[in-house]
Amino acid sequence: MPGIRQSVREYIASVFERDPAAKSWIEVLLCYPGLHALWAHRVNHWLWTHRLRLLARFLSQVARLLTGIEIHPGAQIGRRFFIDHGMGVVIGETTIVGDDVTLYQGVTLGGTGKEKGKRHPTLRNNVVVGGGAKILGNITIGENCRVGAGSVVLNDVPDNSTIVGVPGHIIFRDGKRVVITDPKEIRDPLSDALAALASQVQKLEDTVKELTRERDEAAGKQNISIVGTKTG
Repeated sequence: MPGIRQSVREYIASVFERDPAAKSWIEVLLCYPGLHALWAHRVNHWLWTHRLRLLARFLSQVARLLTGIEIHPGAQIGRRFFIDHGMGVVIGETTIVGDDVTLYQGVTLGGTGKEKGKRHPTLRNNVVVGGGAKILGNITIGENCRVGAGSVVLNDVPDNSTIVGVPGHIIFRDGKRVVITDPKEIRDPLSDALAALASQVQKLEDTVKELTRERDEAAGKQNISIVGTKTG
């Protein structure tokens, strides 16, 4: 891990890269609650790993009151982590966040129930999560992924994907559009309904073809019978 000075420099540089509103390093130090929450978490995580857990939890709640950002001291957070605006961000205990990850306001990295052990998401490097998105459960969001604002993600997402919607479904992977009607690519109620509808339409088409064939055969036999009667 880098030293304190290097960490601060890295963070400030990453803010200038990702936030066009940043005007000076003094502004970043004084006016960015995401930075304050991250600094508090570094201290609280150290306390947590050294079994001073009640103190770590108490100080994390103080940081929450001051910044509007709730980060459990047990969460593991990588380098150059940037929370833009940040009000309402919640990060659960067993969350793992890689390097160069960006979260916007109202994001939740949470659990889905009362299960024990690893129950919160893992975000790989270079993930961007839009405002209000919810990523829930012991799932993994791959490197270079983008999660759209307001999305609810409940399943693993492969690298280099863009995911949107409730529930979340992939719309781009490796720069290519993902067809929503392909149930192998997307698992959500809409794609399942479309796939089921397409299957029913195909069955109806096959039935109509079979009935048409039987009708034509019957008509053909009737014509032959009429012709035979007349010639007889």
